Amino acid sequence: QVQLVESGGGTVQPGGSLRLSCRPSGFSLDYYAIAWFRQAPGKERQGISCSSSPDGPTHYEDSVKGRFTISIDNAKGVVYLDMSSLKPEDTAVYYCATNINRANWCGLRSYEYPDWGQGTQVTVSA
Repeated sequence: QVQLVESGGGTVQPGGSLRLSCRPSGFSLDYYAIAWFRQAPGKERQGISCSSSPDGPTHYEDSVKGRFTISIDNAKGVVYLDMSSLKPEDTAVYYCATNINRANWCGLRSYEYPDWGQGTQVTVSA
């Protein structure tokens, strides 16, 4: 059974940094696509970054380019989202999602990912 568990959310001041973690289980970590999405109150879920194992592409949504970095550490079984220069508009619930039927590919549309974690809250506020 595919499971994804996010952690690392919290409250941070504008300009601060956070590292989110996503721990996948229940499937082989050799070939899969993984993405981070976020959803702010009253807004649609937004894809912000994706990557894939073993050597797939990496993509970022324009508003997070240069500030967020996705990385995969299969040895530790963790996918990270490093976030810096955080802004109040980054406040949202952050989710990781995976598609274990595709590799060397990733996308930022929610319908492309059948399996999701429960999310972790990130709040950027002074």
